[in-house]
Amino acid sequence: MSAYDNPRVLGRPRLSFANEAEVDTFVATLERFERGELDAEEWRKYRLVHGVYDQRQDGVSMVRVKIPQGILSGPQLRAVAETARRFSRGFGHITTRQNVQLHFVKPSDYDAALHGLAQAGLTTREACGNSVRNISACPFAGVSADEPFDLTPYADALTRHLLRHELSAILPRKFKIAWEGCSDDHAGLAIHDIGFQARVRGSNGSSERGFRVTAGGGTSTLCRSGWLLDEFLPAADILVLAEAVLHVYQRLGDYKHRQRNRMKFLIGALGFERWRDEVHAELARLKDSGPAQLPFDANQAPEEAAPGWERPAPPTPAQIDELMRTDELRGPGITPQVSVARDWARWSRTNLRPQRQAGFSTATITVPLGDLTAAQMEIIAALCEAHGDSAVRATSEQNLVLRWVPDAEAPRLYELLAAAGLGLPDAGSLADVVSCPGAESCRLAVTHSRGLGRMLGDYLRARPDLVDAAPDASIKISGCPNGCSRHHIATIGFQGSIRKLNDKAVPQYFVLVGGGIRSGSADFGRIVAKVPARRMQQVVARLIEHYQREKTPGETTTAFLARLTREQAHALLADLEQLDTIEAADFVDLGEAAELTAGQ
Repeated sequence: MSAYDNPRVLGRPRLSFANEAEVDTFVATLERFERGELDAEEWRKYRLVHGVYDQRQDGVSMVRVKIPQGILSGPQLRAVAETARRFSRGFGHITTRQNVQLHFVKPSDYDAALHGLAQAGLTTREACGNSVRNISACPFAGVSADEPFDLTPYADALTRHLLRHELSAILPRKFKIAWEGCSDDHAGLAIHDIGFQARVRGSNGSSERGFRVTAGGGTSTLCRSGWLLDEFLPAADILVLAEAVLHVYQRLGDYKHRQRNRMKFLIGALGFERWRDEVHAELARLKDSGPAQLPFDANQAPEEAAPGWERPAPPTPAQIDELMRTDELRGPGITPQVSVARDWARWSRTNLRPQRQAGFSTATITVPLGDLTAAQMEIIAALCEAHGDSAVRATSEQNLVLRWVPDAEAPRLYELLAAAGLGLPDAGSLADVVSCPGAESCRLAVTHSRGLGRMLGDYLRARPDLVDAAPDASIKISGCPNGCSRHHIATIGFQGSIRKLNDKAVPQYFVLVGGGIRSGSADFGRIVAKVPARRMQQVVARLIEHYQREKTPGETTTAFLARLTREQAHALLADLEQLDTIEAADFVDLGEAAELTAGQ
């Protein structure tokens, strides 16, 4: 059966992305490696394509579960919960690319873990490595008041076309695609290799669906806002256009120099006009040879309707409490804190959003650091079935969105979320700090970004005056320059590093200000200071308080910090950089118990 023949598809339980035979092959390949038939580099390349990434700790791995468009059904959430409970630390981590990561998984558990996920329709294929990564999308697609049409079926079709495509795992470097339909860009199109923005054109009563397309965006060592490839690409051409871009990247990209082989470097080396000509030539060739077709009418894609089935009763507070008691969270590292917050008035103001469909709202579940316990995942699964449309969508802020919540049921939903420790307000605010996993598990990270994320989140929730003073502001923290938290496009971004003091090492962060996404392009934060990790509360407070004092009428925090000169911003923080008042605690990274070493 086609996915588009399923009446509960398009944002609801979809047909499988998994291939269980592929899991069998993966396990067999692991056994070959263990017998010495594959060398370490061959195994590394293979496992990365299948979403398994070595941690800094020997003998364990991170398993990245690919969640196309961030959509998880209730049964899939339960499968992730069971995998986290049995094979990880009892919790999972939502990423800024709408994936779910499970850490500290042992090779002996790969077989059972990956098969359990596959049986729920989930795959880890091409979640890591030099591949087409998870295709992300706006979590409000289909229910947003200002979108021209629901982009979900188009993004889903491209996902299915490129998953296991002959080019998808043999690229020079990772490749990222995102989709957006709202006027506010929730997907960050400009920092992607391809960004699709929904558009409609037409006259005399007829209309055509299409997309504004940007290409070659990225952050990390060279921040670049994507070039405009097409002001209006007909929707019927999305599959062939993406394939043409991949062909050009695979044919002309740099396979030798890892630090400059993302597609933005290829475009820069060729010049945009020549690169665009290469794409157009490849596009013409593919069209002549019979391009892939959408599995629906490009101008009349299937639409998501209000849930029409009988929904089950939600769990009671007593049942939720009993389930929460089953959580057994294991270290090492920071484990989720269960919040006791209960503030319906603030939560309904910050976390509820009316849908364009009258009588329904979306409810955002604030998930600190993107961490959910196994019990919380099972509770959310039950609540999305009882009060939503049997699915959730992950966001780039590491939260979850429940859709199709009847307005009259929102207060009851909130009470049940709060009973599960999921009642925090301020989704998408300054207090909703985004963090990568950092040095807790990642080999590339320098600092423990999650430790800083927890400290700042706790601090800001105790300072609602700062949060309310800067309603547009965001904080994103990365443990290294790669920017998995997207700190380059944060209002206030932190990038981990180390400063040596005699024979000791001080964990610190570069402070970036003024980043953001606007009008189809990206503004990247400028480094204005480098400050020891334990002084970041003062950094945030000083920047926001300066904004309050000096802003012009109607000026946003992001705009204000973007217009500050580096010298002005540095003057606010210069004394915090100094190490002449260093204390013993400053040598210990947040989330750690012992001092860093200079070679760490």
